Amino acid sequence: MGAKSSIEWTDATWNPVTGCTKITRGCDHCYAERFAERWRGISGHPYEQGFDLRQWPTRLDQPARWRKPRMIFVNSMSDLFHKSVEREFIDCVFETMETVDRHVYQVLTKRSSLMRRYLRNRYADSAAPDHIWCGVSVEDRSAISRIEHLQKTPVAVRFLSIEPLLGPIGNIDLEGISWVIVGGESGPQARPMHLEWVKDIRDLCARTDVPFFFKQWGGQTSKTGGRKLEGIEHNEMPRYLTERNDHALQLAS
Repeated sequence: MGAKSSIEWTDATWNPVTGCTKITRGCDHCYAERFAERWRGISGHPYEQGFDLRQWPTRLDQPARWRKPRMIFVNSMSDLFHKSVEREFIDCVFETMETVDRHVYQVLTKRSSLMRRYLRNRYADSAAPDHIWCGVSVEDRSAISRIEHLQKTPVAVRFLSIEPLLGPIGNIDLEGISWVIVGGESGPQARPMHLEWVKDIRDLCARTDVPFFFKQWGGQTSKTGGRKLEGIEHNEMPRYLTERNDHALQLAS
């Protein structure tokens, strides 16, 4: 949980749930697990339980205590739609997001079918509020079904985190997708990301007019390879954010 984040596409992280289990090869070298397990067994530390899943009711009001509006990555150290997270607790997380609506919330999952089911039940008659963004992680062509699940989820802003990119994605359908993030794996066992894989996604976004954000090449650390793709940094954000900022400026003037 942090009021500031080093993740380039967000401002802060909020972790009402921590810990997870691996379900795909994109999880093999999980940065969150690597970090959490350093502290296992240290009494009183937030990660004394290591990367075992834990719900934190005391953290539910964290966004309300942040007065300045910001983009918040929800559960950077877990997956809100893990099968062991209680439905009632997910309800509490969404109630916070709905109520404290000065922030933008970025909810990212690999458990796309569970997210789709939950949001269809919660927002049966309308889409989720447009300050709640929902996305899926995609590491290669084998994870395309997550995109299809996301496209059938009732949210206004849908995004893809194609990170770590471990293989070619191909000519995917970006209908209904508001934003695409791409990044390579980082850490001691980082697997390489090929230039052509990234260029294919960048060019697809350009053809379909979808904002493209290149996060990192990865390597031994997240900063090892830098952020430039063929000499250029790509920092595009969803158009909703620009519109929201413009509206805030108009209200302040």
